[in-house]
Amino acid sequence: MIKITLISGKDHSLRRFHPWVFSGAIKKISGDVKEGELVEVYTSNNEFLAMGHYQIGSIAVRICSFAQVTPDYNFWKSKIQTAYNFRKQLNLVNNQSTNCYRLFFGEGDGLPGFIIDFYNGTAVFQSYSIGIHLIKDIFVKALQEIIGEALIAVYDKSEDTMPKNAPIKATNGYLYKKNDTLAAGTIAVENNNKFYVDWETGQKTGFFLDQRDNRELLGNYASDKMVLNTFCYSGGFSVYAANRGAKEIHSTDISKKAIELTDKNIELNGIKNHQSFAVDTFEFLKHKENIYDIIVLDPPAFAKHQNVRHNAIMGYKRLNYEAIKQIKPGGFLFTFSCSQVVDKNTFNSTVMAAAIEAGRNVRVLHHLTQPADHCVNIFHPEGEYLKGLVVHVE
Repeated sequence: MIKITLISGKDHSLRRFHPWVFSGAIKKISGDVKEGELVEVYTSNNEFLAMGHYQIGSIAVRICSFAQVTPDYNFWKSKIQTAYNFRKQLNLVNNQSTNCYRLFFGEGDGLPGFIIDFYNGTAVFQSYSIGIHLIKDIFVKALQEIIGEALIAVYDKSEDTMPKNAPIKATNGYLYKKNDTLAAGTIAVENNNKFYVDWETGQKTGFFLDQRDNRELLGNYASDKMVLNTFCYSGGFSVYAANRGAKEIHSTDISKKAIELTDKNIELNGIKNHQSFAVDTFEFLKHKENIYDIIVLDPPAFAKHQNVRHNAIMGYKRLNYEAIKQIKPGGFLFTFSCSQVVDKNTFNSTVMAAAIEAGRNVRVLHHLTQPADHCVNIFHPEGEYLKGLVVHVE
């Protein structure tokens, strides 16, 4: 393999098993390395540290092993097998009440830049790494062997996740189909709630699996409540609230397509006490004082890069201020951020600042995060991207 030597003193993170090598830490590359190629990483004293895929960019090497191994088919299959066995331990495999889950989660499962979501027999790939994308057929074969007859299809949805300047372009499409007449979607079941999932045209891989536990928690509070679900996308929180006895549910999203999907899911679950609004959430909240017992704030990432972090924090503060100001006395606010560059402490402080400005007494009931199938490698805390609070507003 091509050998990469680090600058003296830049090996500390790899010694702590952090799975990234930043470009600024590299002293020398011995040979003509191509993007996506496996490389070995050494200290300035020629001590082996790890091996991983090389890619031009801030993260230059994504580590797949901290041992010198032969990267053959069995090595890659073992990564998928280990992840699959872990989901079995979580009771997510062959579960009648939940047939959708994250089967593989990048750094949390030992392969940075790779996601597999499983929807009722269909595995949906997303590659953020050129190296992973180049060997995707290996993972298709591994899934066929591991899952067997229960695997209906494998769909690659990496067109928008691969680096824009990558020498190899990804195209969305099926890598495997058990049946040529397979529909471009399925009905997924999550905690006995039903949802349409369209991996071909939907956001991300088709559904936001990372809110499963938080939707279930909302259900515990929903009985006989007036609920507002903002930035609703497919209406996940709305369906849970309705199926757990909410008095009435309103869903908002600025995207008409999202509202159409929400309405389909509402109909699929036979829900009658629901209204949806294709509106800007900030404007909608301004005129809704003392109406809602529960408000859900689940916006898209306000910041994906550090240079817009401050603007994102101001956006979260403004949004939470409006919700805290308008919610009924005794109401419950479920508020989230999926911006990786806004850490948990910063987000919590932002919600506190919004409560101070709104002039209402607020107590924290729950600190929320992603579910166990979105596992966080303890050596890679950046993997904990979803953070949230449930607060009670007096």
